[in-house]
Amino acid sequence: MPSRRSIDILLNSAHVAINNSLTNSQIQAYLKEFGYTPERIQQGKLLYEAALAAHQQQRADYGDQRTATTALKQVWDTAKKSYMRYLKVARIVFKDNSGVATRLELEGDRKKSLPGWLAQANQFYTNLLNAPELLTQLREYGITADKLQAGQAEVQAVDTANLSQKTEKGDAQTATQTKEKAIAALQSWMSDFTRIARLALESDRQLLEGLGIVVKSRNTSSGERRSA
Repeated sequence: MPSRRSIDILLNSAHVAINNSLTNSQIQAYLKEFGYTPERIQQGKLLYEAALAAHQQQRADYGDQRTATTALKQVWDTAKKSYMRYLKVARIVFKDNSGVATRLELEGDRKKSLPGWLAQANQFYTNLLNAPELLTQLREYGITADKLQAGQAEVQAVDTANLSQKTEKGDAQTATQTKEKAIAALQSWMSDFTRIARLALESDRQLLEGLGIVVKSRNTSSGERRSA
């Protein structure tokens, strides 16, 4: 895939070349002799418009993905703090009860991956909130059912944000594929058009430059310089 800078250059070059070809009757006359009628150039304009739209949509979708990723990080950080605070208290309260430790998965490190972390946190909150006898013991340490339900809601918010981020990521990837196809199609059309334009307008440098096509200066030969 071309770099963003090269894509910007391609889009600008196509815009200039196609627009000026369609508005300058003299250029049209030259190009028509080589099969590039206004109708054919309109096809190039449609490719340009499709490529521009795909480029803009891809940038928008990646912006949405970044926003969703930031939102996920924020809610996860919040949920982690609550979960770890309650987990540490539970480890103290139930330190001599291996059955509860297993039931709430109190032992060991917390998972680094989001799916693993969600599984641990959900197990903790669900099993704890469904055990009134455990809640009674935690209440003595200031951990109430309401607080645990709020913590569980934070975990659910993480899950929701994760699903949203996955959706935005999928949209961005689809937009990238669409953009790649559109840019490749425009690039191919412009390559042929530029080569034909150089032939059609080789006798009129100013018209070529009007299409945004760079014309190399003809160097004066060494013999001509010496005789000057």
